[in-house]
Amino acid sequence: MSLYTKKRRRAYNNVRMKNLVKFTCCLAACACLFLWAATTVAQTPKPKRINRAIELLEQGQPIYYTGSHSGTNGTFEQGKEDAGTWADYISYDMEAAPYDINGLTAYMKGLAAAGPTRTGHGTPAVIVNVPVRGTDEATVRANSWMFEQVLATGVHGILLCHATTAGAVRAFVEAVRYPNREQGVGQQGLQEGRRGAHGAETAAKIWGVSTAEYLQKADVWPLNPNGEIMLGLKIEDKFGYANVNEMVKIPGISFGEGGPGDMALSFGFTQGDAKAKEVQDKIFAAAKAQHLYWLGVGAGGGRGGNLEAAIESTIKEGHMIGSGEEIAAAGRKYTKRPLPY
Repeated sequence: MSLYTKKRRRAYNNVRMKNLVKFTCCLAACACLFLWAATTVAQTPKPKRINRAIELLEQGQPIYYTGSHSGTNGTFEQGKEDAGTWADYISYDMEAAPYDINGLTAYMKGLAAAGPTRTGHGTPAVIVNVPVRGTDEATVRANSWMFEQVLATGVHGILLCHATTAGAVRAFVEAVRYPNREQGVGQQGLQEGRRGAHGAETAAKIWGVSTAEYLQKADVWPLNPNGEIMLGLKIEDKFGYANVNEMVKIPGISFGEGGPGDMALSFGFTQGDAKAKEVQDKIFAAAKAQHLYWLGVGAGGGRGGNLEAAIESTIKEGHMIGSGEEIAAAGRKYTKRPLPY
């Protein structure tokens, strides 16, 4: 074999070896990528519910929310950012903040676009404070179009502010439910639902289900054990306080709060007035008797108080909802909630 031929063969072998090394590295990289993807998929939890808040409550875990009375920035980009929230649900306020259905729609689309969440849910649960006041049945029925518009955006619950009478609460539940739902109908005067079909298609896209599935799942929990919508009451003035025992008995309500700020204004309580606590204690006792999930985890533990002790005592009392990241962190630790949050 000539020297020239040997050199050519050596060069050829070198090229083959380099190509083999490149191919092997590429194959190894692909294998690593595959294993990473498979591990990531395996580690992503498979949610049992659309509504994360309901899923946690069914496990006996308290839930924690974020939100401000000054309102949420209702934009697509804000929704994308809030998809990574630490909270179990987002309280979207349109009671004191402007009623902006276009903003809420964009926000929900942003949440969905950034999903799924760390817990595998399509979006965090969102509960809206509507500007409708629950003063009486006629008022709620006349403004029930707001509930229908809000639900069409794909939210997971509504809080009725200034709940005042049992008639108003019944009208609230009926406005949110679709017809032909049997659970609870006839109890405490509750009639069948009155919500219309339009809006289901847009809400279904946010939930990540078909329109037919949405129509089945969009009912009030825990009255309907398979429902994914939470309805709450905010009892925050002396008029509502007088009717609290009747209101909390209406089927379809799952959670609520006492609204101490407005309650103090209504009664004329001064700072530190012992009667203010008496009122809140009576409201909580009435709600607890009906197995409603009530705000108050960690109450009294801030501003120099013992937060851990406050969380332990309030959870033992039966409170199941808290507000704020600090309370959430301590509360989840106390109840030994499994990761991911």
